[in-house]
Amino acid sequence: MALTRSDRQNLLGKISTLVAEKYYDPTFGGKDWKQIVAKHTESILGADTVDGFEAAVTSMLHEVHTSGLGLLGPTTKITPRNAINASFRKVETNADGTRWVFQDVLPGGVAARAGVQPGDSLISAKGQNVSPDEPPVFPMDERIPIVISRNGNRAEKRLDLATPEPKYKDNPYSEPDSVTAAMAAESLGAVKVSLFPGKIGIDFAKDVDAVFHEKIPNVKRLVIDLRGNPGGGIGGLHLMSYLTPSKVPIGFSLDRPTAERGYDKASLPKLDHIPKSKLEIPLLAIKFLGKKSVVLETSGLGSQSFHGRVVILVNEHTTGAAEMLAQFAQENGLGTIVGNKTPGRLLSRSGFKIGHDYRLVIPIGAYVSWNGNRIEGKGITPDVPVDWSYGEALLGRDNQLSRAVEVAQELR
Repeated sequence: MALTRSDRQNLLGKISTLVAEKYYDPTFGGKDWKQIVAKHTESILGADTVDGFEAAVTSMLHEVHTSGLGLLGPTTKITPRNAINASFRKVETNADGTRWVFQDVLPGGVAARAGVQPGDSLISAKGQNVSPDEPPVFPMDERIPIVISRNGNRAEKRLDLATPEPKYKDNPYSEPDSVTAAMAAESLGAVKVSLFPGKIGIDFAKDVDAVFHEKIPNVKRLVIDLRGNPGGGIGGLHLMSYLTPSKVPIGFSLDRPTAERGYDKASLPKLDHIPKSKLEIPLLAIKFLGKKSVVLETSGLGSQSFHGRVVILVNEHTTGAAEMLAQFAQENGLGTIVGNKTPGRLLSRSGFKIGHDYRLVIPIGAYVSWNGNRIEGKGITPDVPVDWSYGEALLGRDNQLSRAVEVAQELR
């Protein structure tokens, strides 16, 4: 694909207008959007390659200093959490020097299926050495040979990471096993939630029910592992409903028109359950037609055997709806948060076609907890801080999960 200067000018005009009209915060956090556009106009129009154009636009959008604002094109590379269902940490290894090391490897995901384990160092991808100076990114439509090292043992082991065509063009991701569970100790269940797939989360809600009724029934203590979870749709509402017996308001989305005209949160439309089948979706569509500001409330599932003894495990790769769940538990005293502080990235986004197979993804709504707190830019601070150990990972051990189990066993 080639872009003429006229093409670039047309794309820039659409980007400038859409962000000005759709961005959730009319004040832009005190920044001058028109001034930002003017500053970057010549570098965008003068870009002589597609990569240069995309880099110049990305540089402009970064000046807004927000999550979720970006340009997606046919060759855009995606973060590892979305592309290969894994996250990295930069580590000074004994054998390979400073490297990007696999930290979270989500069950059933692209990296896990390829045989990658936490603690493995990424040496090269597609025959190119992976520099520690740049975080790894991956395309979504190729099979990618990589070389990894574990304690310096490369053994010419090469893995193919298949990154399939994304389901959602506005938020491309490969899909791991969204929820899995196992007994971590006597009467203690561990639930790993890797993703909240789908915009409505009907299948996810069914999987959650199956986990609690079939995999870990009647456990007395519970660990919910949200590490590496990039968020997703509203299916997390169903999981949050398992944390409290009654109907409890969680929080609400706040779009720009509602913020500008003012609002009473108690009068906003309310979503208190995930549909059991797709047949309910038309009714929901009618109820929430044209309404972007919506209150989430738990479903009132009744008492659970583990209530009062819940631990939620998070880290610096826990974002979006996963942060919402952790915040809800922490604010309402429904669980103890263990791990690393989350980055604070939770905004509602929409994608807009702007031509030449590009989409502009724009944050169109903020999220506010029922207590009035925002996650964006702040994150969730654990009650029990525990950092991830590269050394333990090399030995096949998960020190954060072990500590979370200990905390759960201490709860009375």
